[in-house]
Amino acid sequence: MTNRAYPLAELIQSRRSIKQFNTDPVSVELLTELLNIAAWAPNHGLREPWRIILFTGEGKRVLANAIVEASKKGDPEALALIPAFLLIAVKQDPRQKEREEDYAAACTFIQNFQLASWERGLGAAWKTGAYIFNPQFLDTVGVNAGEKLVGVLQVGYPLTTPEARSRTTIEQKLTIIDQG
Repeated sequence: MTNRAYPLAELIQSRRSIKQFNTDPVSVELLTELLNIAAWAPNHGLREPWRIILFTGEGKRVLANAIVEASKKGDPEALALIPAFLLIAVKQDPRQKEREEDYAAACTFIQNFQLASWERGLGAAWKTGAYIFNPQFLDTVGVNAGEKLVGVLQVGYPLTTPEARSRTTIEQKLTIIDQG
């Protein structure tokens, strides 16, 4: 779907989760720039609840090994070929309302990052495998006690871009209440 009159709509509709990356490195400067853009995500009370852990270079091997060990599947060598990994964590506020607001804010942060990345020719895949709940994995990758890992982002330049998959029309999910 292309709509040149609305470039943001086109960007949103064209973005894909990328599963295959070429091996070109992604600079820390570019990632930092994109993370600064993502930080404009809506967040209640400007708490900016996210914390980011970046794995690049040889550091990716630590993460790749931890993922394979915690999930009991995969190939750490293949994972380590992905150019960069971002882990997004939030502090677990003891107050339910704030905890849920912070999680939602981190999710919008991730979406902002994905869109800003896509605009610059980068792809990302947001991973939330069961390993993100494994205490040993969390400790190994630097997620602190009292934090929730919202997701692992695989980031790089797309080797291939999947075709768009159809979406359910919103009319099938929309309830309108009109008392007028």
